[in-house]
Amino acid sequence: MNFLTINHVDHTYFSKQTATPALQNINLSIEKGEFISFLGPSGCGKTTLLSIIAGLFPPTAGTVLLEGQPVLSRDELSIGYMLQQDYLFPWKTIGQNITLGLKLLKHDKEASLSTAMKLLQDVGLPGVEHQYPRELSGGMRQRAALARTLAVDPKILLLDEPFSALDYQTKLKLEDLVSETLKAYGKTAVLVTHDIGESIAMSDRIYLFAAHPGRIHKVFEVPNELRLLTPFQARNHPSYSSLFQTIWKELESLEHSYTA
Repeated sequence: MNFLTINHVDHTYFSKQTATPALQNINLSIEKGEFISFLGPSGCGKTTLLSIIAGLFPPTAGTVLLEGQPVLSRDELSIGYMLQQDYLFPWKTIGQNITLGLKLLKHDKEASLSTAMKLLQDVGLPGVEHQYPRELSGGMRQRAALARTLAVDPKILLLDEPFSALDYQTKLKLEDLVSETLKAYGKTAVLVTHDIGESIAMSDRIYLFAAHPGRIHKVFEVPNELRLLTPFQARNHPSYSSLFQTIWKELESLEHSYTA
């Protein structure tokens, strides 16, 4: 059984005057432990689809199944969501931020603290549990946000351009950290990005979206020789440049079709 299955999903945004199609006939499946990317221009429905997967609202048509069950009918479902902003509560310490979800789930306090300490160690932030978000750099706050996301042991992680606000060096370091951490925890992840290089370096498979309405234009399997490397190492492999050029040309052709 596929871990995540999306069947014939359409979505339309309605206003009093108009109906705007955002997604059209989206079909895909993800196996447990895979890392996939949604890549495409602005307005192609990537974030809308991510929100539907998260169960934030139902699609206009179609179904989204996680482990064979509709996401909207699973009250106990834990889905991790990482955004461009870290959204740490500034009045709480890093430790309190990370254990907040566990507290809401009524987990044992000592066990929650132990989980937080291990996660901080795993994301390279040992000893910061008593500091406040304002005392950390942007990259450190995103590491803390990753630890907070993993603390509740989510079924799947949804990553909506989580590195786009960071400087390039920090972004590359966090790509490696996130990739290695998710593999270590055996997590399934979906990344929304505009960055071709990021999608190649981090993913097992890339879904390239066309816009107006959003639909899957082409699917790219990332070569195994890249998937076995860290994202930083993958960027320096000959296969990376070849795939980058192929995807770039597809994006260029899509842009030309929009403006024609």
